[in-house]
Amino acid sequence: MGGSFSKAALGIGALAILGGALGVSRAFVAGNGADKPEIIVEASDGPNPWTSLQANNNPADFRFAVISDRTGGHREKVFSQAVDRINLLQPEFVMSVGDLIEGYTTKPEVIAQQWDEFVGYVKRLQMPFFYVPGNHDITNQEMLKAYQARFGRPHYHFVYRDTLFLSVNSEDTPGKGTKITPEQVAYFKGVAAANPSPRWTFIFLHKPMWVGKDAETNGWTDIEKAMGDRPFTVFCGHEHVYEKYVRNGRNYYQLATTGGGSRLRGIQYGEFDQIAWVTMKGKRPIIGNIALDGVLPENLRHPDSDEKAYGSETPTTRVRPKTYPVMGAVTLDGKPLEYAAVVFHKVSADGKAGPGGDGITDAEGRFEASSFGKFDGLPAGQYQVSVSCRPLDKDRVRGDNILPARYLKSATSELRVEVKEGANSVSLELKAR
Repeated sequence: MGGSFSKAALGIGALAILGGALGVSRAFVAGNGADKPEIIVEASDGPNPWTSLQANNNPADFRFAVISDRTGGHREKVFSQAVDRINLLQPEFVMSVGDLIEGYTTKPEVIAQQWDEFVGYVKRLQMPFFYVPGNHDITNQEMLKAYQARFGRPHYHFVYRDTLFLSVNSEDTPGKGTKITPEQVAYFKGVAAANPSPRWTFIFLHKPMWVGKDAETNGWTDIEKAMGDRPFTVFCGHEHVYEKYVRNGRNYYQLATTGGGSRLRGIQYGEFDQIAWVTMKGKRPIIGNIALDGVLPENLRHPDSDEKAYGSETPTTRVRPKTYPVMGAVTLDGKPLEYAAVVFHKVSADGKAGPGGDGITDAEGRFEASSFGKFDGLPAGQYQVSVSCRPLDKDRVRGDNILPARYLKSATSELRVEVKEGANSVSLELKAR
């Protein structure tokens, strides 16, 4: 934080007051306003070596962080080190979007051990942490009971500096699909009625419930309707891929990962470890995405951690098939096609197509296929290929698919590829008609 400098220390001269802290993470107001200025700077009658004396420290502004999925095949040391990185940034508090433990068990001792581990990491945070459950956290009734015993309500709200925060439970019916029950909808209707005009509303939940045909029946549109015409922003996780949506003029952010399973193919694929950084400034939020690897302490060393990867204590005997490099290009009517999602469906001995690998094209229509890891190629064999293309606009919002419907399914696409041992080069020539 910026310190106070006395008049004696500055000597005699024209004085200008810079009334604000120079902190990065939060505003800090020392003294009693104009009578006790924080920073006194000697100013000349001519040019001065600063751009402005209006500090960026409105006391109504605040900043918070949002973590994404830790689990779903978590990787070693990522989340635990994220805690240390968040402490470096010093937000006022930290929000979450669920999938904090691996779950998918009914064994009380395993559930307890997983939560003990996670809570141990969270206790190291130097600011409050707000829980939101995901499907890995509340998989069944046994896990729901364990969650409630530790954290109480799976859905709740709070208000901070005239800003409303809603923590929505997308796992309201454990083991019976994704749904927000009428009881939860009624709760948030009541919250909205009791808080009719906050300067902003933030909604946090695990799954992107607005995607697909179920939004009208899974309770999500009821939540949207409860918000009325107020401005709000939504954060979710689950897919381990960053996406931005715009619905009815509001921004919805699907975050990538904070340690959850990922091939980590980078920004183009929306696969990276991150936290979202939100600054509530005036009447609108400013949202940035911070890559975890970009937050380093002053010694430039990654903090140490004993956090183990999922499955590391119970090694599997499953052997993955050998993969071979597959690089290719996609054209549409002879022109390179950007943003094409190319999916390879491996054809088995009985002629059925199953999981294979995928890739996304760059501005020149080129791609590199991945199966199990980052750009590791594909196993040898025959593949059916499906392709979709939903271009991103300047705000990174995807548009509608621009390709003929026949390319969207492997069964109707005429695209076929054979992957052989060694390096493979693939050319996919699509037609608009």
